[in-house]
Amino acid sequence: MLTKRIIPCLDIKEERVVKGVKFLGLKDAGNPLEVAKIYDEQQADELVFLDITASFQKRKTLIGLVAKIAKNIFMPFTVGGGIADINDIRDLLNAGADKVSINTQAVKLPDLISDSSRKFGAQCIVVAIDAKLVQSTENRGQRTEKEWQVYINGGRTPTALDVVEWAKKAASLGAGEILLTSMDYDGTKDGFDIALTKAIVEAVNIPVIASGGAGKLEHFYEVFTQAGASAGLAASIFHYQEYSIRQVKEYLKERGVAVRL
Repeated sequence: MLTKRIIPCLDIKEERVVKGVKFLGLKDAGNPLEVAKIYDEQQADELVFLDITASFQKRKTLIGLVAKIAKNIFMPFTVGGGIADINDIRDLLNAGADKVSINTQAVKLPDLISDSSRKFGAQCIVVAIDAKLVQSTENRGQRTEKEWQVYINGGRTPTALDVVEWAKKAASLGAGEILLTSMDYDGTKDGFDIALTKAIVEAVNIPVIASGGAGKLEHFYEVFTQAGASAGLAASIFHYQEYSIRQVKEYLKERGVAVRL
């Protein structure tokens, strides 16, 4: 049985860790290197580093900071933000990243997914999807039909893409994993978007990392058992020491969820 992964996320702005609610109201949450070391000590399964303003500002990811963190941690390390082409991916992998997360440029240039997957291997190509609910309708009073829209540029720019269809296409092009963030639930601590996560898990045959909304231990259990996510990603509850990685894992293990302890 594959173990479920618990992944802390470093949203980076101006070389600091930040956290907001629904992508807005960003607050400082510490020094990236020091925070990364803490998660390494807590034995997080992986670490995600997202340079959240790079694409919007049309600049490269903070590669010097990436290299510094990579030298100081001993867990799989995913880096995203500002990736424009194959050369950017190569540079990040050479700097110590184990995987790269592509969002904006994957939408603008889908061939980047297939090209990078062929060149570097699908296992290190993560397609990140920022999803926002645009329609929720009752279908003959029996079930609710929901539609989500893909946003790019750090959640600033809506696209014409349907999230489920885009996830399917990304998987077919060679993505090894989907990093799925609910913009509606991000930072709310109300729980992961179960309906959104379940829809994507059922649509693709690659692992799905659920992101946005973790606030309690129960939320991780729900997203694994009700939505089938392969991993749960969180930021604020870990940054502000409301829970440790180990607390989450022990809670899950006690309830029969396979985790690495």
